[in-house]
Amino acid sequence: MQKSVSSTAAVMRHHVLTDAILFGPFAGKAISEPVAKAFLIVVGSLLLAVSAQIKIPFYPVPVTGQTLVVLLIGMTYGPRLGGATIAAYLLQGAMGLPVFAGATVGMAALVGPTGGYLAGFLVAAVVMGFLAERGMGRSVISTVIAMVIGNAVIYAMGVSWLTSFIGMEKALMLGMAKFLYGDALKLVIAACLMPVAWRLVKSAQR
Repeated sequence: MQKSVSSTAAVMRHHVLTDAILFGPFAGKAISEPVAKAFLIVVGSLLLAVSAQIKIPFYPVPVTGQTLVVLLIGMTYGPRLGGATIAAYLLQGAMGLPVFAGATVGMAALVGPTGGYLAGFLVAAVVMGFLAERGMGRSVISTVIAMVIGNAVIYAMGVSWLTSFIGMEKALMLGMAKFLYGDALKLVIAACLMPVAWRLVKSAQR
């Protein structure tokens, strides 16, 4: 019985995008898996740091690409590598590197009003990776569903933490409602990118 359950779990688990690209049957052996994963962590945390600093004019508030990058990292890296990448990013910020959005640096950012969102990034990336291993993110519809779930995780943790500073009503308005338009745009971007990326990988495997 236990063997049957294990076999079912193994069947349910799919390769995530980075597995298919770097460790698939068409990948070369010029780079070892640990080195490749370390490189991905560095690149992912760097992209996340850059995305936190870039603001795109949008109504009603400017949009950063930070949550989009967080969720895409989880979806393309998987739960373990994605979680390790976000953890590396948070560690960089805790050490005082200017990787967080705005002027906050160090532990103050992690325990301040935005700390819940930063913790939410880590949890959301793991959740997105788990969903990707179950086959989500390969079609437009499954990508949309995964993005909604990932955003919900970030907002649940972020708004809950922010409530202790400014109250529930203000936290919902200032910490969620005004960002929903921008999140809808990010959802569309992800829904376009992920299926195209998978189609390119599948065509390269033929």
